[in-house]
Amino acid sequence: MAVIISIFKKFGLAALVLAIGLVALPAASAPAAGLQDETTPPTNQPASRVVPVPARDGVVPVPARDNERLEQIWARAQTVFYLQGDRLAKADDFLAKAQSLIDKASQKGWDTSTVQAALNAFAAVIPTAQAAHDPGAAIKTSHNGFDADGKVTDRAAAIETVKSLGQVLKDTRAAMNGTGQALREAVKAFRNAHRPVLAPTTP
Repeated sequence: MAVIISIFKKFGLAALVLAIGLVALPAASAPAAGLQDETTPPTNQPASRVVPVPARDGVVPVPARDNERLEQIWARAQTVFYLQGDRLAKADDFLAKAQSLIDKASQKGWDTSTVQAALNAFAAVIPTAQAAHDPGAAIKTSHNGFDADGKVTDRAAAIETVKSLGQVLKDTRAAMNGTGQALREAVKAFRNAHRPVLAPTTP
């Protein structure tokens, strides 16, 4: 029994790393959220480094502070996109290993039906999540409004780019439909139900 417990401890860690990582990235919708109030900067921010001047050729100078904020949001969105993609790419390997561990536990006569159902539900949504994630690659490659170094070259286009990638991240998370959290809870319940009983110590 100790061997199976050890196996499921490892399985639980794997589930936390992949399943929860896929669905619970807190920054998944942050890029879009960060653009909700572009016109009113926080009052505790330093004054703009750009001295207001009359518009010339119809172009009004944009405070450097605002572009820096947009560049930070873009960088963060790309990082989250990369992490999502990495976890999705490793999903098949994770599912195979998890299934192997469940099979071993079943051979011991343990009831693994709840964990199996949670794993099946998780596996079923991976293709949909991958399809939701894929459009982000073109957005990231074109990086409209940003140069190759992530610096703003066209603010209006950059805002749309960030919003588009933010929507991809949000759609990918929604496609997982809570299955990662359900798998985590199923694994936790299984482990709790099969913890070894320690013999009382002799005084």
